[in-house]
Amino acid sequence: MSALLDAPLLSGPLPWVVTGAGVAGGLFLLAGRRRRWWTQAVPVALVGAAAVTALVALLVDRVWRPFPDPVPLPVLLLCGAVLAAAGLAVLGMRARPWPGRVGAALAVVLVLAGCAEGMNLVYREYPTPRTVLGLPAVDEIPFTQVPLREQVIAARSGLPLSAVWRPPAGMPDAGVVTEVAIPAPESGFAARPAWLYLPPAYLSRPRAQLPVLVLLSGQPGSPRDWLDGGELARRMDAFAAAHDGLAPVVVMADHLGAPLANPLCMDSRLGNVATYLSVDVPAWIRDTLQVDPDPAGWAIGGFSDGGTCALQMAVTAPQVYPTFVDISGEDEPTLGDHATTVQAAFGGDEAAFTAVNPLDVLAVRQFPDTGGYLVAGRDDAVYRPQAQRVFVACRAAGMDVSLHVRPGGHTFEVWGPGLQEALPWLATRLGMTP
Repeated sequence: MSALLDAPLLSGPLPWVVTGAGVAGGLFLLAGRRRRWWTQAVPVALVGAAAVTALVALLVDRVWRPFPDPVPLPVLLLCGAVLAAAGLAVLGMRARPWPGRVGAALAVVLVLAGCAEGMNLVYREYPTPRTVLGLPAVDEIPFTQVPLREQVIAARSGLPLSAVWRPPAGMPDAGVVTEVAIPAPESGFAARPAWLYLPPAYLSRPRAQLPVLVLLSGQPGSPRDWLDGGELARRMDAFAAAHDGLAPVVVMADHLGAPLANPLCMDSRLGNVATYLSVDVPAWIRDTLQVDPDPAGWAIGGFSDGGTCALQMAVTAPQVYPTFVDISGEDEPTLGDHATTVQAAFGGDEAAFTAVNPLDVLAVRQFPDTGGYLVAGRDDAVYRPQAQRVFVACRAAGMDVSLHVRPGGHTFEVWGPGLQEALPWLATRLGMTP
């Protein structure tokens, strides 16, 4: 059962099997009919599916607008295929005997599964059936099982942590993940529980006093997205295995409040997210975890909306997060367009928005002590140009930044590997490795 739950959904034979089953289901729904079926029923099902899909796309992208990005065309086509399959099943039910009706219902399920797999291949968010079902990871433990206090080994002045760290006997081979609520006494922000990744060197006796990486998801999303689509634990374990168990303690905090919410990572009428991330979260980490207390050992990062938020925190709270990783982020926090954003957040007050908008702040302030690692997808026609504008603005403001373009679009094909490629730079900048 464990092998099945952890079978890859983004590579290997399983995607082909699921996709093939979906195609077979579609062919079953089409097959074995007279001319009237092809001249009337099939066109009605296809045109109806296309019309409903177009209407849904219009409502989502133009009216509801729960997120700034339009729904990708491949996703719309896959949604249309599911609707068409359902239409064909309904139109053909009357003429089928009961075994055929059962087969038609099963065929719709197969088409649905095949299209869901196709959407997953677009977004690359669920690498295994375990992540689809939201089941606990094999390395997940309750937070109550994490020892709160141990003897620590810290870096010495002028030396990286790796120069003084020696893996003690009994250190685990891999890290663990755990879920925990981070309170919001200052901000009052209604955040969902965070997820932590604790590397082997944190789980040992004595433990290393490790740097901190706060990670943020995209929107729509949740803190767990870094573990599922980003395969963060596997990537961090691989880094730790190559560095005597050393890796940052990763805190996957919530900056949205709900999957479709977008409070823009600011203190505004939408919520006090900036205070939550710059005051509440750091205070909880320092009070609860044995980590490097020096801000020089702290970084914030994220993908898509989370990348935008990481840039915002680096610009508005550089004393907390002097290091950031912005993966496929925007050049301006947005709810779809500038006017809507300013109105929703600040009641139309442009000055209030300008005071916290990263590019506006970068234009008037210098950040010589801040370092950033920007990542964009080569095929991401929307966010790659924005990353280039952010890179130019950061360089002009005196930041030590670099821009890395890797294959892929606006998906986890870029986000997970983008963070993995940033880890050596992060480890050096945060004082963990030379």
